[in-house]
Amino acid sequence: MASFIIEGGHKLHGDIHPQGAKNEALQIICATVLTTEEVIVDNIPNILDVNNLIQLLRDMGVQVKQLTTSKYSFKAETLDTDFLGSDEFLQKCAKLRGSVMLIGPLVSRLGKVTYAKPGGDKIGRRRLDTHFVGVQNLGADLNYDKKKQAFVLEAKQLTGAYMLLDEASVTGTANIVMASVCAKGTTTIYNAACEPYLQQLCLLLNAMGAKISGIASNLLTIEGVPALHGAEHRILPDMIEVGSFIGIAAMTGSALTIKNVSYHNLGIIPDSFRRLGIVLEQQGDDIFIPAQSSYQIESFLDGSILTLADAPWPGLTPDLLSVLLVVATQAKGSVLIHQKMFESRLFFVDKLIDMGAQIILCDPHRAVVIGHDHKVALRANNMTSPDIRAGIALLIAAMSADGVSRIDNIEQIDRGYQDIENRLNAIGAKIIRA
Repeated sequence: MASFIIEGGHKLHGDIHPQGAKNEALQIICATVLTTEEVIVDNIPNILDVNNLIQLLRDMGVQVKQLTTSKYSFKAETLDTDFLGSDEFLQKCAKLRGSVMLIGPLVSRLGKVTYAKPGGDKIGRRRLDTHFVGVQNLGADLNYDKKKQAFVLEAKQLTGAYMLLDEASVTGTANIVMASVCAKGTTTIYNAACEPYLQQLCLLLNAMGAKISGIASNLLTIEGVPALHGAEHRILPDMIEVGSFIGIAAMTGSALTIKNVSYHNLGIIPDSFRRLGIVLEQQGDDIFIPAQSSYQIESFLDGSILTLADAPWPGLTPDLLSVLLVVATQAKGSVLIHQKMFESRLFFVDKLIDMGAQIILCDPHRAVVIGHDHKVALRANNMTSPDIRAGIALLIAAMSADGVSRIDNIEQIDRGYQDIENRLNAIGAKIIRA
């Protein structure tokens, strides 16, 4: 188990480039299974979850070539059906949350998939109903194999259908879209997720010959086509990493420029940080955060305490609430953080409280943060990262703290952040991987 040793209190300076988007990469890589032709994908981040998914595709028989540091070629000309029916496949899927988006492509391509409940972050219940019900709506039969402890989806021919999703699940929508692009007839998905990464998936599929309309809305219409062909695609910058860098600049009082952020795809993220009092300027497609010794949280117009809550796009992504929470610990004023989606994601705040943060955990979904206004620095501490987003929040806290902190289980951070310590050290941080 690796650890980070962080010497806090150092100012950062200069430019930093966000990696390719983790959540988009996982969708796009799964989509390459839908065609026998070559698909070239650029700006793939070199992170654990993505690398594990690429290796899983290799194991499935997909020809994968690394063309440059971040560009890959995928050609799923043939798939190893013996491996796909093996216990090894189930075990690998169980360790990798992103593998859930192979359900739609494999049912579409092979007519059958056996799938175990996936792993990933320990942040509460993450049900798969939307994925399975959506593919069932297209005509697949769902059964449970007790011996293998796995779900089995089978369909001789998927057929288009109208469906109203019970939740605007991003990965659920992705699975249904990928299952329906080669289904017979027309599929209509209402209450579809419309995040930029889902839009990117639809744009790639259209480039491969699919007929998807309504992209960027919550009403998607897919006209089935007989087959898809090859294409090229470039992944967006990671909006969660952009938000993390904004938080790092604010907590350390540093002037920082985040380069090539695809600003129009950030949605409400910049304004969410502004509501905490953080000044940030759009400069072309870059974001500049000037050094600030203080930032004041807004109140609502009636004077009541500000609430930051996650919501489906174009609302605030839940993946950034951990970062916003830690940033609020050094703001002037108070804020209620309401994490609606995952009931265990706020439990990491006990580690921030041990560092001297003033936080009241109201229940598994809500926490009130009373900021120190940079008058009292957080104390260094020894911690363990419970998940990706809590891990980066703890790293941000440690970078602002007085003293040397240690974060264990940083494999969780590696799942979502590429070479993070070296990239931050290059702009003035003091982080050692132990």
